[in-house]
Amino acid sequence: MLNEHTFTRVDGTTATLEEYRGQAWLIVNTASKCGLTPQFEGLEQLHQTYRDQGLVVLGFPCNQFAEQDPGTDEEIQEFCQINYGVTFPVFSKIEVNGEQTHPLFAELKAAAPNADDTTEVEWNFTKFLVTRDGEVTRFSPKTNPTDLTAAIERLLVRV
Repeated sequence: MLNEHTFTRVDGTTATLEEYRGQAWLIVNTASKCGLTPQFEGLEQLHQTYRDQGLVVLGFPCNQFAEQDPGTDEEIQEFCQINYGVTFPVFSKIEVNGEQTHPLFAELKAAAPNADDTTEVEWNFTKFLVTRDGEVTRFSPKTNPTDLTAAIERLLVRV
């Protein structure tokens, strides 16, 4: 079950998605030195627009794709806040593919495979939109966060 997985906050404390129970989640593997890094701006815009309606954006830095997030957790957090004004939760770095895949991403990938039925995360900024009921939809790294507005609004009206 998605809300049972544990992960680490930047301050070293442990968290679970249980803290966000009753909300819809937009879970994204992020990177601070990627051509798609400006998507932080759109992710923050979604967070600001929909957080009071029940959406939480959750960022999970990952250094698996061309080593595009090499910094420490603290450096990544500072980069996100200074350059993009990020206020949504950004957690410690994880792996999203391979033997060390974080269990949260293993479950997300299994629930929402790629169009060709493969499950690997293809690149930074793959997005998983999770309904309050646990239904998962995957969006391509190239999908601009603001292009998710209609999908988010549809799922937020469902109670």
